[in-house]
Amino acid sequence: MTTPAPIGVVAHYNLLERLEPAGPGDLYRARDTRYGRTVAVRVLPVDLTPDDRARANLIAQARGLMQLSHPNAITLFDVGEHEGRVYLAFEFLRGQSLRSEIAGRQMNVRRAVEVAIQMADAIAEAHGAGFLHGGLSPESVVITAKGHAKIPAFDLATQAGFVDVDGRSRLQDYDAPEEARGETPDERADVYSVGAVLYEMLTTRRPMHRGASAPSASNPHVPAELDQLVLKAVSPNPASRQQGAATLAAELRSLTPVIDAREDAAAASTVQPASRPMSGMLIMGLIVVAVLAALVVWLTRS
Repeated sequence: MTTPAPIGVVAHYNLLERLEPAGPGDLYRARDTRYGRTVAVRVLPVDLTPDDRARANLIAQARGLMQLSHPNAITLFDVGEHEGRVYLAFEFLRGQSLRSEIAGRQMNVRRAVEVAIQMADAIAEAHGAGFLHGGLSPESVVITAKGHAKIPAFDLATQAGFVDVDGRSRLQDYDAPEEARGETPDERADVYSVGAVLYEMLTTRRPMHRGASAPSASNPHVPAELDQLVLKAVSPNPASRQQGAATLAAELRSLTPVIDAREDAAAASTVQPASRPMSGMLIMGLIVVAVLAALVVWLTRS
């Protein structure tokens, strides 16, 4: 198969196709000419790293994340500088965004919980390595062809202090309330983000910063136990949330037997009982009645 002509070159990467960025800068499908593999390359805007010191700091930070490995995190392969702009090369995945899977409708409860567990697991791994995630959203989560969730190992919204050109911090739709108040986020902010994405998977709406209504208010398939867990995760008060992503993942896992039992019971209640076959005696009785009726008709006509 012939490799298409590159539309550009960044370091040793031949850029093959521009992709929807879902983040700062330009995103491409590219060919790594050193290792002969397809990767995704993000080229960051100049405003993000306006001087040599900013570029060096970001590159050093990103290289630390290259050691992070988790089945639900997108692997970062390389980071460097090309013509005054920082680029990142990471695992290229064929699939769709979580936003596309949600598609404006309430997801199956079991599926939503499964995706949230995978996100929380990956974020817990990042926390263990000393990193916050920041900026998690349905747009940034990739659902692979096999249905697995993958989150970016390096989200620039928080880790690089991503700011707009006018210097003000850019808040994302799923950031925790304390971030909106200008407070320094910690691991509990990532717990909020996972909870907010789960809330939307269940209801099609994001939770309000001042306090959310129970998911079951709009989705009757959500059990009370899951209501309580989600509302805890998206509490406006960080002290009221699960205190880490690993705890959130464990609590979600503990609910899966409850959810499975509810779904099995609901499926069983919709199955109509099969009609019972007629017994041999009943069939024989019907035959006798039919024969007698025919005989009466014959005698009256004789």
